[in-house]
Amino acid sequence: MAKKIACVIGSGAGAGPIIYELSKAGFQVIVLEKGPWFETKDFSKDEIALTRRSVVTPNLMDEPQVLEKKDHKNQWVAKSNFDTGNDFWNGSCVGGSSNFMSGYFHRMKEMDFKLLSKYGPIEGSNVVDWPIDYNDMEPYFDKVEKIVGVSGRLVNHKYQEPRSQPKFPFPPLAENIVSEWIDKAAGELGYTMIPVPRAILSQASEKRMPCYYSNYCGSYGCSSDAKGSSRAALINIALETGNCKVTPNAKVFHLKTNGKGKVVEAHYHDIDGGNHVIKADIFVVAAQAIESSRLLLMSKNEDFPNGLANNNGQVGKNLIFSAGGIGSGYLHYKDLTDNDAKKLSIPGVFVNRGLHHFYEIPQEDGTMTKGGSVDFLFEHANPIGRSIRRKWNADGDLVYGSALKKKIYHYFNDLRRLKFEIFVDWQPNDDCFVSLDPEVKDKWGDPVARIRLGHHKHDLKVGEYIAEKCEEILEIMGAKNISSNINGSAPSNLQAGGCRFGKDPKNSVLDINCKAHEVDNLYVSDGSFMPTGGSVTYTWTIYANAFRVADAIIKRFNI
Repeated sequence: MAKKIACVIGSGAGAGPIIYELSKAGFQVIVLEKGPWFETKDFSKDEIALTRRSVVTPNLMDEPQVLEKKDHKNQWVAKSNFDTGNDFWNGSCVGGSSNFMSGYFHRMKEMDFKLLSKYGPIEGSNVVDWPIDYNDMEPYFDKVEKIVGVSGRLVNHKYQEPRSQPKFPFPPLAENIVSEWIDKAAGELGYTMIPVPRAILSQASEKRMPCYYSNYCGSYGCSSDAKGSSRAALINIALETGNCKVTPNAKVFHLKTNGKGKVVEAHYHDIDGGNHVIKADIFVVAAQAIESSRLLLMSKNEDFPNGLANNNGQVGKNLIFSAGGIGSGYLHYKDLTDNDAKKLSIPGVFVNRGLHHFYEIPQEDGTMTKGGSVDFLFEHANPIGRSIRRKWNADGDLVYGSALKKKIYHYFNDLRRLKFEIFVDWQPNDDCFVSLDPEVKDKWGDPVARIRLGHHKHDLKVGEYIAEKCEEILEIMGAKNISSNINGSAPSNLQAGGCRFGKDPKNSVLDINCKAHEVDNLYVSDGSFMPTGGSVTYTWTIYANAFRVADAIIKRFNI
């Protein structure tokens, strides 16, 4: 019997489990990745290349996007990010943005799957329940821990989600002494801090080496493969089966259907501008939420005049991000003992502390509303970025010359900045969606994504409440210059939605197994499927769901 051919578009967290499982099951898997193929040896800690230049993301001259935001008059204004420099891309290469994640891997909790039924509607929000629940996902959360590799230590707390295994497969990563101080301060307020599970190996596993604590993690590729990227943890293994072929620099621009409800071809541009066609039995789109919606919208034909799988007009709608914000305080060495100051200054080891105490927030009427989670971490080690931010004084005046040198020296040698990042549900709403821009084209002449970035005021209210509680923790720790910033800005690295899954074809794009309602052999396995995102980062959920979708595909097609 001839092998079933699966064409997977994209290679990040939503694609890796599909590629891994289908290759192992004997499918012939063809991966089309828009970006280049960087290997482990290619990843360095070059701040200019990785965070200040478009080396692992598309050049905005070649591939702009159009972002719609409200101006000071509350009017929507659309601007190309080539004109503004407001880069909204993530990692575009084999393994996608999972190469550059920080690997904070909190599971979604039981209530995250039933926000509407548990907490009720919110005016102006398109919140709905998921068509599956936590128990459907738990085996796959567990699978990600083992295969992708999650390090951590379980501490029971009031919002601890049920687990099939009593501990993480890898022990926790090394921690800075500041973690103990956070635990103590939070304890004084009656909060239980939890060690943050990380998709970073604390011990060697097969061909992957453990973390070597470089002090550069988020935004950087891992040169030891300790980080559980799709490339390192899944695709490299799939390639060893002989059933997987990865084609980099292959930008898919159209999915052709046969008029009978099936996709038959994927059309893509190569790096030289040539066009190619891939025929397959199964097509899986996992190009990240914005680009997946864009591809479906571009794939118009007589049967789908509004875009593939979009006869109900839902493709691109209800785009979500992670709401919340950040805060910080400064710990000065002069306020500590010499021994504590020395331990605090040690680079590389992690803070790894999270707070889930406010996953629900009590209201005056005795009911509860959905809250959020917090991760504590040090300021990113990037020296250029840290130095640039010193060029202004407290009055907003420019600092330069000797005064700037002294300020930079003081900042790098006399203190450490401790931050907290707050994650709350982004309310899906009618002003956050993806469409095709009618004028702006990319270098291949294809319409670019036009992204309206509207948030809901409820998100800010929840974030501000949690920020106040986190500032109290920093105060008890003796931090100085404590501040926080909660706003409605959309973080491009935490995107989902646009192709909701659900049971009703009238208001969802995908069924419960993430197959398009209207297309018999088309699946979407990245974060696009998520109707709501929970109050945690999305990557673990995307990985877990992609493993779930892979099982559904194998069960259906591997006869």
